[in-house]
Amino acid sequence: MPRYALLILPAFNRVYGESAVRLTLAELAFFGRRALETEVSDLGESVIGGLPYVTFETAAPLGAGDVALLSNLSSVYALYGIEGELLRPLTVSPLDRLSSDLITIQKYAGKTNEHFTKLLLNVTVLASERRLDERLSVFDPLCGRGTTLNQALMYGYDAYGADVDSKDFEAYTGFLKTWLKNKRFKHTAEIVPVRRERALVGRRLNVSFSRSKEEFKAGDTQRVSVVNADTLRSREFFKPRSFDVVVTDAPYGVQHGSRGGGGLSRSPLELIRKAVPVWAELLRPGGALGISWNTYGGTRDDLAAILTEAGLDVVDLPDFEHWVDQAIVRDIMVARKP
Repeated sequence: MPRYALLILPAFNRVYGESAVRLTLAELAFFGRRALETEVSDLGESVIGGLPYVTFETAAPLGAGDVALLSNLSSVYALYGIEGELLRPLTVSPLDRLSSDLITIQKYAGKTNEHFTKLLLNVTVLASERRLDERLSVFDPLCGRGTTLNQALMYGYDAYGADVDSKDFEAYTGFLKTWLKNKRFKHTAEIVPVRRERALVGRRLNVSFSRSKEEFKAGDTQRVSVVNADTLRSREFFKPRSFDVVVTDAPYGVQHGSRGGGGLSRSPLELIRKAVPVWAELLRPGGALGISWNTYGGTRDDLAAILTEAGLDVVDLPDFEHWVDQAIVRDIMVARKP
């Protein structure tokens, strides 16, 4: 049987790097279950030349489509076919259409690891009835300073978000506008007030951009729309069935509390319980909702019950639970909208 090796991308975050191989094994298993044309088996960890690899076998040689899919694994650096004691490099072709500094240049306390953000987006899309290489609409209802939004843009998706924190909204607005200007992308960007019955209910960033004037004229544009408002009011800013996937990293209740309509709370489940029915309305049929959360703030059964009560079907996933620090053990859950 053909055998392959994935070289793991070095992680700047030491703690996440220690979990990268195990998380890649789980992610690869889910790719095999949901997307690859050939069956994968005998997944394992190997050290080759002193470097960490994930190795696996396939029922048939990887075709171009499967190589292209595996190019988007969150921690993959290179892909090789194993031939005896030699590694034959395969040409990877990730979906990324923008430069990686869109993801990496922002540095701030509490930023979600970029590799994990990509993993969460990958798993959520694959759990839906969509394909990774489609033009999708992604909504992060707790978007902070936009790590998930930027990863969606990397894939060529349209990105939408909401966050109640004015400082985060302003920081992301400033960053994205500066980044687009520095890249000399053709774009429009504006911040507009949003009013309901003459009352100000939030602010909205609207961005449309293309990598070139030619693409812009041809209508080949990507969109970003972020509202500075409580996520529980998302339905006031976005229409039902607007998004293919909803992806969010819930507050961990450590550095900051979560807002759930009644002040600050250390448990993210209080916010999620109120918000999931709102988010579910915004999903298109066949779409999926992916959430990462601190398991110290609630169990898998607690979160699964919330998603099920909102009419979503919880998807069976491999084990993605991993240690972040002494106060955070992070896991993910995904549910599909019938």
